[in-house]
Amino acid sequence: MKKLTVVVKPSRKDEVLAIFESCAVYGIMAEDITGYGNQKGYTTSYRGLKGGVNVLTKTKLETVGDDDTIYLLVKLLEEKLKTGKIGDGKLFIED
Repeated sequence: MKKLTVVVKPSRKDEVLAIFESCAVYGIMAEDITGYGNQKGYTTSYRGLKGGVNVLTKTKLETVGDDDTIYLLVKLLEEKLKTGKIGDGKLFIED
């Protein structure tokens, strides 16, 4: 058994859920989280004053399954979601 954690932009959540469902994975936990990696947040401007926001909103999806199913999910997620740009997301696999 393995645990798969997927961290993506909120706009990509439906794509990840569709991939999970295509592999008959229906036991999923989802939560909205904040954090940053290489993107380092973004800068905002309000009434001429610049301010930084150092966290971004992300969606974390977790599921468990047998080794073959998890590796198939990882393969499909990499094929369909990878653009090669910062912010594609992260995949974590645990025993």
